[in-house]
Amino acid sequence: MSVVQGGLSKLKKKHIGVKRQKVKLFRANEPLLSVLMWGVNHTINELSHVTIPVMLLPDDFRAYSKVKVDNHLFNKENMPSHFKIKEYCPLVFRNLRERFGIDDLDYKESMTRSQPVSADASGKSNAGFYYSYDKLFIIKTLTSEEVERMHSFLKHYHPYVVERHGKTLLPQYLGMYRLTVDGDEHYVVAMRNVFSNHLATHRKFDLKGSTVDREASDKEKEKDLPTFKDNDFVKERTKIYIGDEAKDKLLETLGADVDFLTGLHLMDYSLLLGIHDCTRAEREREEAIASGTGDVNAEEEDEDAEDSEGAGNTVTWANTPPDSPHSLLARDTSLCQYDAAAIIPDLDIYAIPSSEGAPVREIYFIALIDVLTHYGVKKQAAKAAKTLKHGSNVDGISTCDPEQYGKRFIEFLSKAIE
Repeated sequence: MSVVQGGLSKLKKKHIGVKRQKVKLFRANEPLLSVLMWGVNHTINELSHVTIPVMLLPDDFRAYSKVKVDNHLFNKENMPSHFKIKEYCPLVFRNLRERFGIDDLDYKESMTRSQPVSADASGKSNAGFYYSYDKLFIIKTLTSEEVERMHSFLKHYHPYVVERHGKTLLPQYLGMYRLTVDGDEHYVVAMRNVFSNHLATHRKFDLKGSTVDREASDKEKEKDLPTFKDNDFVKERTKIYIGDEAKDKLLETLGADVDFLTGLHLMDYSLLLGIHDCTRAEREREEAIASGTGDVNAEEEDEDAEDSEGAGNTVTWANTPPDSPHSLLARDTSLCQYDAAAIIPDLDIYAIPSSEGAPVREIYFIALIDVLTHYGVKKQAAKAAKTLKHGSNVDGISTCDPEQYGKRFIEFLSKAIE
């Protein structure tokens, strides 16, 4: 018997009972998160009683559902006494979830079973990020200006998703809400997580195809999982080894998405690249099992979940997933030889394994992010300032007109993929 098998047989003898709450109390260490959980639960329940329309109408892109709750000495241990929740365009987002293969009950389960967890990251406009407890979804805070941009974007985004049959690397927007607690308004949008909830991300890149100020700071590099940028990518001679066929399909999808964004005069978006190193993951798992620190709760957790209400930690998708990147690009997952590294197609829709014969054994997670920046007066002024500082080399400056930005973006990625 191998060390791995022996270790597993020993680990399976342990059984740890996990007590889970059977009634949703929406407990969280932040009132805002409690309100979000309550709001998602309420709005999904309300939607279940609304007839699905044959087609969406223009009014659906302006519609909203709003609820005000005033409690007096009731449930104060779990919820604020006074709060409001507003869901934007509920029928539009329900339709998007369906087109992305996400069942509403699964979405509700992920967002409300346990409180979202801080992702300990911040993006533009000081945005905060949270994961759903099962890491299937990301919750991002927005400014009121970004909500306005989302409304404008949504009426173009939805028809594009329909036209592409869900085959896009654009962010998968699943719900947008306004939460009012103690008179303060907060805005959030829910999206599908690009990275896997069961495969570790060992390296991460934010790529724009530009070179000026495009390297990770020393402070960023001190993080456990730093976000590297274009110059780091080039300096490390990193490549995306997926083979010619997968490359052609990936570039076709990227090209269509970039053309769509260019047509809306949008730029400054990035390609988010996460890399799962199969060899490193195997080694780490074997070392953990040999030292007795492996994941001893996985099997017991699944068994315990069967005895509690809800779907447990394993999400089952009731809808048929769309023609997403996974169905076009994912191939034999035996590239990673241990069970935990297998791609789950319905969940890991952005996953592309390295090709046979590649110099490395990796799984890549690839998607577009930060797609709402309009090339307006502010960006034109920023371009002028950077040009004055760095010269007129447009290829090196991230801020440029959308057509040039898109062309440079695709050219950079075409060279990066083999």
